[in-house]
Amino acid sequence: MRLTTVGVDADDTLWHHETVFRLTQDRMADLLSPFTDPADLKARLAEVEAKNLRFYGYGVKAFTLSMIETVLAFAGDSSAGVIREILAAGREMLTHPIETLPGVEATLKQLSERYRLVVITKGDLLDQERKVAASGLGDLFAAVEIVSEKNTAAYVRIFDRHGTGASEAAMIGNSLRSDVLPALAAGSLAGWIPYPLVAVHEIADPPVGDPRFTELASIGDVPAWLEGWSSGAFPVLINQPEASTARQ
Repeated sequence: MRLTTVGVDADDTLWHHETVFRLTQDRMADLLSPFTDPADLKARLAEVEAKNLRFYGYGVKAFTLSMIETVLAFAGDSSAGVIREILAAGREMLTHPIETLPGVEATLKQLSERYRLVVITKGDLLDQERKVAASGLGDLFAAVEIVSEKNTAAYVRIFDRHGTGASEAAMIGNSLRSDVLPALAAGSLAGWIPYPLVAVHEIADPPVGDPRFTELASIGDVPAWLEGWSSGAFPVLINQPEASTARQ
């Protein structure tokens, strides 16, 4: 199989991301402890986030707006001080240092010598651009695509624009819903690198019986997996895992 292009997810694939959201959510729980318990708060926040996705999309700013709406629901007229703290927490998230995951830089350098690499991520435009720049990895990519939603049409469009089509491309990332399933539907290979924490709106069941899908223990396994496909060896790395823990 000829492979020319590799799409790479950003958050929780190249650097830590969800951990920052979890820490902020814990901070929110402390602030609202006089009004509700953590379990009810997490459930309500998940509902609000799901409702707001079509209005605000993904990212820190959208999450901050959903937190404020949740604060108002629980604290009402007593929420002004909590909202100030939430806004401060949101600003801190937007300036949080980028900590790349183990093996990322070395693996990307290896892949860039053979394939055209494209960052494919979603979220707030300014924040995602900041993170790519702060990571120091930008020069290893031929292009950066920041989209409102990762769906089949987006992968077809991106791999046509920056490669030789989806059938000669692979996508790697930590989200089954965003990085794996739509890439497979577009005709690409899909490598899933699970991250310990997953946002509730990213949960999906792994594809069963699709040989183009592989679970990888780390990003360092990507070059051998792709080489196996290119050479026709098809390494046996396929695993059908249980669903991961979600942010809820």
